[in-house]
Amino acid sequence: MQVLVLNSGSSSIKYRLFDDHANGLLLRARGLVERIGESTGRAEQVVVAQDGTTSKEADDAPITDHAAGFRWIVSRLESAGLADDLGAIGHRVVHGGSEFTAPTVIDEAVIARIEAQVPLAPLHNPANLTGIEVARQLRPDLTNVAVFDTAFHATLPPAAYRYAVPERLLTEQGVRRYGFHGTSHAYVARRATAALGRSEEECKLVTLHLGNGASAAAVDGGRSVETSMGLSPLEGLVMGTRSGDLDPAVIFHLIREAGMSPEEVERVLNRESGLLGLCGDNDLRTIEDRAAEGDETAQLALDVYVHRIRKYLGAYAAVLGRLDAVVFTAGVGENSDTLRAAICADLDVLGIRVAAERNDGQRAAKAPDGVVAIHAEDSEVAVLVVATDEEREIAEQTLLAIRT
Repeated sequence: MQVLVLNSGSSSIKYRLFDDHANGLLLRARGLVERIGESTGRAEQVVVAQDGTTSKEADDAPITDHAAGFRWIVSRLESAGLADDLGAIGHRVVHGGSEFTAPTVIDEAVIARIEAQVPLAPLHNPANLTGIEVARQLRPDLTNVAVFDTAFHATLPPAAYRYAVPERLLTEQGVRRYGFHGTSHAYVARRATAALGRSEEECKLVTLHLGNGASAAAVDGGRSVETSMGLSPLEGLVMGTRSGDLDPAVIFHLIREAGMSPEEVERVLNRESGLLGLCGDNDLRTIEDRAAEGDETAQLALDVYVHRIRKYLGAYAAVLGRLDAVVFTAGVGENSDTLRAAICADLDVLGIRVAAERNDGQRAAKAPDGVVAIHAEDSEVAVLVVATDEEREIAEQTLLAIRT
């Protein structure tokens, strides 16, 4: 059976197609439909042959809506002979609230329950729902499964997920920590323990998903017990354009003293802050280049970014009580050896020592199994770089939901 994974955004659809084989999932195609609803659009698909070679096709033409985008995807899969055994579609859904703690087969009742979570993720869930609705309308013969970014963190204990606010805000408004990037944290934690040759049950890990969005998780026995993102993806680490942690009074101050509306504050903290707010760039490669050339503003941005991650790393080591491995993943975590070195520098107190000759130039995606060990021989804690694959995780969870 084949599984199509859809990640529907407000103006884009990312997708991957997997074959379910006895030896695991085999990637057969990947693609992107973007600039949906704009005057100019683009759609592309890369087909992966059995021997690993690839072929690419692309169209540059207006794509009126998500339905047109989905039709393009299906038509290209069919023309490549890849849609004959399509049996299920797995949908990334950002926020499942307290309602959804596992992958869920979609029906009308489930859609209504996902819609009820929109106030918790107004920037994400509506687009995810659009993808679900279009797929169900155009291919009603297929089973659709929702896989939630928040689900992996459903195991957080009350001490971790409760905010110190009146209980009515929890029961009536759902104000609590939910966490995000769950599919990535789950995937890399499992890959890391396998690389260590140990069972999930015995390992205590800190996983660092560092991309334009960034989050940390403490994983104990394969279960998330603490994570940096909260009610929304805004809390926690410094990100490309998101502020991460800040005093809540900053919001009141901006509304009262700067005359900003709540919508303006939300936009600034989500889209104009983080690295972008600190130095005018949100691409770590550009910021690292600027810092290397002596740009003090860029260096400050890196310092703030690294400081926040190190603070969380130390806190999560305390939460876990013991640390077996630190795992770096996502665009920055997988590709920036200088950032990894800075984050792990002088952490002997935690038993963390990185070997420069193992770290420099390492790219996990190029490793045969997608895992690279960069710790020194005498390091008490393993330090791993693991190439994440959220779409593969969604496909696996989709199959799990179908078969249980």
